[in-house]
Amino acid sequence: MATVPNLTLNDGRSIPQLGFGVFQIEPEDTAKATRLALETGYRHIDTAEMYNNEREVGQGIRDSGIARDDIWVTTKLNNGFHRPDDARKAFDESLEKLGLDHVDLFLIHWPLPTRYDGDYVSTWQTLIEFQKEGRATSIGVSNFQPDHLDRLAKETDVVPAVNQIEVHPYFANGTARAYGKDHGIATEAWSPIAQGKVLDDAAISEIAERVGKSTAQVVLRWHIQHDNIVFPKSVTESRVKDNFDIFDFELTADDVATLDGLDKGEDGRTGPNPDTFDYIPD
Repeated sequence: MATVPNLTLNDGRSIPQLGFGVFQIEPEDTAKATRLALETGYRHIDTAEMYNNEREVGQGIRDSGIARDDIWVTTKLNNGFHRPDDARKAFDESLEKLGLDHVDLFLIHWPLPTRYDGDYVSTWQTLIEFQKEGRATSIGVSNFQPDHLDRLAKETDVVPAVNQIEVHPYFANGTARAYGKDHGIATEAWSPIAQGKVLDDAAISEIAERVGKSTAQVVLRWHIQHDNIVFPKSVTESRVKDNFDIFDFELTADDVATLDGLDKGEDGRTGPNPDTFDYIPD
């Protein structure tokens, strides 16, 4: 079984660089998929309150028989619960659903700058509480832009351990990634293969054929070599295993540059823009 490299976060903790994401996996399929991922060798599971499958993630972890201390579990705050008291209740519910007394990483899912009077700082201060209590061992944010992070730095004294943002060859999100690198904030990449849009790219296909890997494996390897933390998702057993099989080859500097050159800037974004996204689930 391949050994997944760890990255050291700014709070001193080590996080597995490759994880398994459960976004858009139906609750009835999540426990099985989580167990399969853990049996394959993944030790990092990424979920969220808004995915509506935390309970099933917890079941999959228990079904795997793998010790809790050997698994990194991330979840994220529902957009509807940014007010501190609401965040506290939501976090309690996440722990209850997961069946855990702590999570390894808890994130603000979206900054929502046009909601809550633009106040995501008090939300962040509430996450700091969770960390001080030991119920969220590491804390971070998701979809935060550099100006959002600047505000946290000015108004609090805890730097997020990670920023989970959209990153893939068609949308490298270079400004946010560079900010993270300069300020010791690790980048986690969601939508790492652009929801499949990069898989038929001719340039990536040429590299894949030469190295004897799939285009998905090439793109995931690109993330690894850029020091991104990445968590592909699939419910297909062969793909779950293939996505894990990316540590027996390396891309050349020219290969990495080729994928870097596919960046389309904002035109390559597949998800919402964090500056305007204001969705709150019913």
